Amino acid sequence: MTQPSPRLTTDLRDQAFRWIADDVDPDTRTELQTVLARAMGGDADAVAELADRMDGPLTFGTAGLRGPVRAGPNGMNPAVVVRTTAGVAAWLTRHGKAGGTVVVGRDARHGSAAFAAAAAEVLSAAGFAVTVLPGPLPTPVLAFAVGQLGAVAGIQITASHNPPADNGYKLYDDTAAQIVPPADREVEAAIAAAPAAVAVPRAPGATTAGGDLLEAYLSRCAALPRGTARTLRVAATPMHGVGADVLERALRAAGFADVHLVAEQAEPDPDFPTVAFPNPEEPGATDRLLALAADVDADLAIALDPDADRCALGAREPDGTWRMLRGDETGVLLGEHVLSTTDSADPLVATTIVSSSMLGRIAEAHGARYVETLTGFKWLARAGEGLVFAYEEALGVCVNPGFVRDKDGIAAAVLACDLAATAKAAGRTLFDVLDDLAVRHGVYLTDQVSVRIPDLRARAELMDRVRTAPPATLADVTVTAEDLLPDADVLRLRGEGLRVVLRPSGTEPKLKVYLEVTADVPSAESLPESRRTAAERLTALRTELSQLLDG
Repeated sequence: MTQPSPRLTTDLRDQAFRWIADDVDPDTRTELQTVLARAMGGDADAVAELADRMDGPLTFGTAGLRGPVRAGPNGMNPAVVVRTTAGVAAWLTRHGKAGGTVVVGRDARHGSAAFAAAAAEVLSAAGFAVTVLPGPLPTPVLAFAVGQLGAVAGIQITASHNPPADNGYKLYDDTAAQIVPPADREVEAAIAAAPAAVAVPRAPGATTAGGDLLEAYLSRCAALPRGTARTLRVAATPMHGVGADVLERALRAAGFADVHLVAEQAEPDPDFPTVAFPNPEEPGATDRLLALAADVDADLAIALDPDADRCALGAREPDGTWRMLRGDETGVLLGEHVLSTTDSADPLVATTIVSSSMLGRIAEAHGARYVETLTGFKWLARAGEGLVFAYEEALGVCVNPGFVRDKDGIAAAVLACDLAATAKAAGRTLFDVLDDLAVRHGVYLTDQVSVRIPDLRARAELMDRVRTAPPATLADVTVTAEDLLPDADVLRLRGEGLRVVLRPSGTEPKLKVYLEVTADVPSAESLPESRRTAAERLTALRTELSQLLDG
């Protein structure tokens, strides 16, 4: 039976009229008026689009806001940013932070400059001392600036590695880390209580940070390497984002001057024309980088995501082919490097419950403390006193918690160069180092299954089904279930030599399943066989989980 075309209801029409009347930007007013006019003319597609645009507001979570740049409450636009910032200002005032410094930064996505300016004006009118970063800069620079300036908050306008149509709004508190509950709910309530955008006071008055702030960040990054080797050729890409200049300057300051950028991706471009999805994890996203690495005979390949808070590494395998390392491989390599060189008397390292547990074995070997947190750097940054290193499998790495309490792709790249140059000086590669870790601690293979479920109700029902009747065995191994509710919507399954973690994504309409298989390595000679055995078990586990979730 043919579904009836959606009709424009009086309520939807009136919602749109009210939003248009309260909008602060003439361009987005015109944009929504055009959609509304088409809907009032009987265009069914326009009715559906209008309903989607008005199906808001965007939810303010611990990662802030993220959504398509478009008019209406369910999008990123000046009116939404103005009301959001009014809510943030009210929240800060309620917590005794009135009049404090707030740092505002941005990337180079569509709308970022206007959104950052709007946020600064709202905060200035609310009596805060606003410092705006000078142009589009990496998110880690904003996180650094919050701590360096003793700010009460920081706002970064960015959608990180989201598709080109998106933008976002990320909030840091006075600890210089991303906010955690219940702050997100408090801010969301304050936004809901804010007046219409046209009634929110705005005023000039922000100051622009001087170059000394970025120089201070670069100086701290340059001091990260512990080795003396500097002979290294690097191929790198900022993936059309804002990281190129800061990455080159940081590497040069640390002594790594032989850097080659992917020319087509070196300049900021909000359309991301050479990648289908601007995320180094996505298939094909790093093809140009690996081709450049081969062409220039590089020793290391580095891919940043567009706001440069994530870092992916690539290296040449023994057969001469280049490949990108998985996030867990990068994490354990840099974790071992940090623990091997730290001067901390009681170091702490941390990762998340979905990342490789090998870091725990590495920490034990170094006599270091080890913590697993819930997913997200907002938790990793708060893992405990003495934190020297943290990572998550999704390419987020913090090698510098002393001056950036968040993932930092620039600093991670500097330390990766230190590791790669040290290995090269000894006639070794990153893959040799990974082999050493496997021989000492065992093989740890990880993978991920993502099930796209746009219907949030259906996703919740699937999680409930697995919770109610979890499998008794997986890959012929007896497993036990551990439900992390109410702390987190996570179900963990464990068995001898394997671990499975299921959780709904917080930023995408997906159910994510993280797999880990481990195998002992009796000797260096048996490493290939141990890897084959683990790989076969991982394949069997992936197949079984896919069938379980499709059933």
